Amino acid sequence: MLEEMNRDATQRMSRCVVALRDHYRKMRTGRANTGLLEGIKVEYYGSEVPLNQVASVAVEDSRTLVVTPWDKAAVSAVEKAILKSDLGLTPNTAGQVIRLPLPQMTEERRRELTKVARHEAENARVAVRAVRRDLMTELKELLKEKLISEDDDQRAHEEIQKLTDRHVHDIDAVLAEKEKELLQV
Repeated sequence: MLEEMNRDATQRMSRCVVALRDHYRKMRTGRANTGLLEGIKVEYYGSEVPLNQVASVAVEDSRTLVVTPWDKAAVSAVEKAILKSDLGLTPNTAGQVIRLPLPQMTEERRRELTKVARHEAENARVAVRAVRRDLMTELKELLKEKLISEDDDQRAHEEIQKLTDRHVHDIDAVLAEKEKELLQV
């Protein structure tokens, strides 16, 4: 029972770290990254589909993304979807190829994004601590119903705290990596 709780806690806490990494992948840093376009949906034949299902996305150079729709008819739909997104990118279309030049980021914008990154990291830490709180409550109930001994309860508390500390450390490492990437000119 305690091993199952430990596995569940590890899974849930790891999902918090993965969600943070996914969020950071979509943050614009000034360098071209195909992850920037992951959340974009394209209106294609009457349904909303992810961009990567109607076009290939590649990095041309450090400041340019290239989107190549597989269907000639999808070029304008892809262009509209990119313009509608909140990325602030202006597509340059040349035939069937769409180029997305990334503008140089200002120092002020880099600092703003660093603050956003720290806020997201704090949200991830809060989510990890919420998992810990849920498990502690569950342990308290098990002890109250005498389904586990006090020694097992103490061991489980220590194990959960170690898990929490490890995942918070992982979140801090991901944040430090993203801050370094954001502040790099």
